[in-house]
Amino acid sequence: MALTIKSDKDFKYIDEGQGEVMLLLHGLFGALSNWEEVLNHYSQKYRVVIPMLPIYEMPVRTAGIKTLTEFIEKFVSAKQLKNMIILGNSLGGHLALMYALRNESNVKTLVLTGSSGLFENSMGASYPKRGSYEYIKERVAYTFYDPEVAGKDLVDEVFNVTRSIPKCMSIVAIAKSAQRHNMASEIPRINVPTLLVWGLNDTITPPQVGYEFNRLMPNSTLKFIDQCCHAPMMEHPTKFNRILDDYLAKQ
Repeated sequence: MALTIKSDKDFKYIDEGQGEVMLLLHGLFGALSNWEEVLNHYSQKYRVVIPMLPIYEMPVRTAGIKTLTEFIEKFVSAKQLKNMIILGNSLGGHLALMYALRNESNVKTLVLTGSSGLFENSMGASYPKRGSYEYIKERVAYTFYDPEVAGKDLVDEVFNVTRSIPKCMSIVAIAKSAQRHNMASEIPRINVPTLLVWGLNDTITPPQVGYEFNRLMPNSTLKFIDQCCHAPMMEHPTKFNRILDDYLAKQ
């Protein structure tokens, strides 16, 4: 399915299918295309909505978890989305947790994969490093068990982002905000059914982070995918979708 991006005032997003709402939230270096296989699978029976997070557009002084959460709240309100299944990868998982804390009555189910919010390894002390294509290629490949998943289009996309000083500054500000905002004391208050799908070889949010989320969240289920790193829905989309299908069938 070709991705059709819609525009409406302050929002750019994908909105495909009909029925129960699935809201998909990408990560810090993510893009709408990160969820392409999930979109293709679930838009047959759900309304799949993917907002483009304004990671590179926010002023550096306000760039952070709180501002991005407020953006999601505004988007959800503008689109009148109700009783949602929210999926979040990496930073998107962190934002899903924040939204659920503030708006639990509007969340039917959470699905977190490689989520930040407890602990994550940085992608290198100097990251994002400008000007070195090979360095960016190596760092992008670091997020996958199979580096071949980091195709040229993905590497080019990240490289082009890192060539912009303002975008780099926003990325650093948001990454620092996420690392400072540890949610260990808040997560136990989230009672919605939650599926945790973790790469068994995740180098950024290692498996023990998945176990810790599972321990802290009172209504959570943890599943691992082997030979998989930080983005299971990209690296093993068929397995990811099957796990989610089985989980949702039991809700």
